[in-house]
Amino acid sequence: MNIGIIQATSQAEKNQLVFDAVKKYAANDEIINFGCKANEPERFSYVEISVLAGLLLASEAVDFIVTGCSSGQGMMLACNSFPGVLCGYAPSPMDAYLFAQINNGNAVSLPLGEDYTWGGYENFENTIAKLFSEPFGQGYPKDEAARKMKDTRILKEIRRNSQCSAADLLDSLDQSFIEHIMCKQDVVQYILRHGKNSIVQWMREKATRQYC
Repeated sequence: MNIGIIQATSQAEKNQLVFDAVKKYAANDEIINFGCKANEPERFSYVEISVLAGLLLASEAVDFIVTGCSSGQGMMLACNSFPGVLCGYAPSPMDAYLFAQINNGNAVSLPLGEDYTWGGYENFENTIAKLFSEPFGQGYPKDEAARKMKDTRILKEIRRNSQCSAADLLDSLDQSFIEHIMCKQDVVQYILRHGKNSIVQWMREKATRQYC
């Protein structure tokens, strides 16, 4: 599994914390750190980051996104607004585990504004550990796993049928918004190199212009 790390500029100081924890507990996966880091010249809001996360997933450049904002709630809602993204909110180890096993989504949002020191940091690390402790989508509790997995398949079908395509959404967004997210060149270049579908062509057309 290819796992992308990306969060808003407001929590840039937590980026290394998230990257280190995911690398520790998802050691057999490829981890790509897209920031935002403290030394990046451009600032990106949680809404902009949610679209970039959606692009990474829609292009199939990555399989899973670990993200967050101050509360974690705003990023979760923003990510879930992008077609094809099923983002969970994981403030605790049990929330992370149940999301991975029952909902089997492709993104998780963390409350990075919490004070991750002492007991807070232990909770954070345990949350990442539980998220990646078992293969996703096995169902929980185990004696109801088949029903849980069926419900998740139905939920994903409902979301898929109720949403427009990623390309249609992108074409409907304000041009100035698109221009700014295209400034996140590490994401843009990664999608161009590793993406697999029509989103790559959309990105390629945008990338021919000079931004920032």
